[in-house]
Formats: sequence, structure tokens, C-alpha cells
Amino acid sequence: MKRLALAAAIAGLTLLGACATSTPYQAAISATDRGYSEQRIEDNRYQVQFAGNSLTDRKTVETYLLYRAAELTKQNGFDHFRVVRRDTDATTKLVGDGAFYDPFYDHFYLHYRYFGPRAAYFHDPYRRFYPGPSYVSRFGYYDPFWGGPADYREQTSYVASAEIYMGKGPKPDDVAYFDASQVIFNLTGSIVRPEA
Repeated sequence: MKRLALAAAIAGLTLLGACATSTPYQAAISATDRGYSEQRIEDNRYQVQFAGNSLTDRKTVETYLLYRAAELTKQNGFDHFRVVRRDTDATTKLVGDGAFYDPFYDHFYLHYRYFGPRAAYFHDPYRRFYPGPSYVSRFGYYDPFWGGPADYREQTSYVASAEIYMGKGPKPDDVAYFDASQVIFNLTGSIVRPEA
């Protein structure tokens, strides 16, 4: 029995370690996946995007976007591309640190709302089914039965997007234009692909 528990613990730690990595250079299969995606607008015009998780920094997300734009340019038989529009959006959310998860009540709806560095209150969507004061007025900020996050930290994830226009021949002498072959050659060393 102890060996089974130890094996389960090791498997859990391995899974946790696998999840705690930045987004590699990969295609996003669905809209909720992290990675690159593109939308064809015209024969030589694309909307390109790279979405990273909270462990992927802004510079990496923007580098992967530029690399994908160059790769897409070469795949379509063009030599250079022009960045028509480029944006990087940051999404920041607060997540609880500490022991706030109880496996016996993981199906129960709990939601902690943030009001300061260590302040949250217990929000019960089923409150209409019973009268009386809320958990906040009776017990303070944290629910005494399930507990609450001991602290909060910020998680920021970045999504870089650009509209690119592709062309053939030598690139014009303009900083908005990129030689696709040179971009691929210079950035290849900083591209981390998924492990096989």
C-alpha cells in the first residue's frame, strides 16, 4: 500500500513539473491552446498570433510571433514580410497561494474575490436558499470550514499578434520590412520546441 501511495505521489509531482514550463514554439490546436495560430486574409496577407502561458515572458512571446511570421512567409513562397500592425496584450489575474484546495469538496462551488493583498470573502451563489448573515459577518474574511487562500500572487500571460504583408525579392529599405530567411537564421537558436 505504501509503494502504491509513493508511486501516486511521484506521478503527481511529475505531472506538476511538466505543467510548470513556459509555452514552447508549437501550433495552437484550438482557440484555448497556447502557441501560434494564423488567419489568412489575402493571398499575401495574414493575421499571426502567439499566445503564451503565465510562465512565458513577453520577449519570448514576441520573438515566437516574429519567427512564425518569417516561417509562414517562406512556406508561402515569399521572401520578405512587412508588419502592418503589431500588438501585445497582457492578461493579469490574481491566484491564491497556500492550502485552499480540499479534495473532499472539489465539486462544491467556491469563489474567493480579491479586495487587497490578503483579503477575500466567501461568495456563495446558493445564498438565496438559506437566511441569515453571510460568512463574512459571522467569521471574517475566510470561511472556517474550507479555508481560504493564505496569500495572493499575480499571474500575467501575453498574447502577441501582428498583421503581415508578404512580398517577393529583396526587402525594401524600411524598418517595417523583414527578410524572412535572416529572421529564421538569427532567431532559430532562441526557439524552444516541444519535447518529443
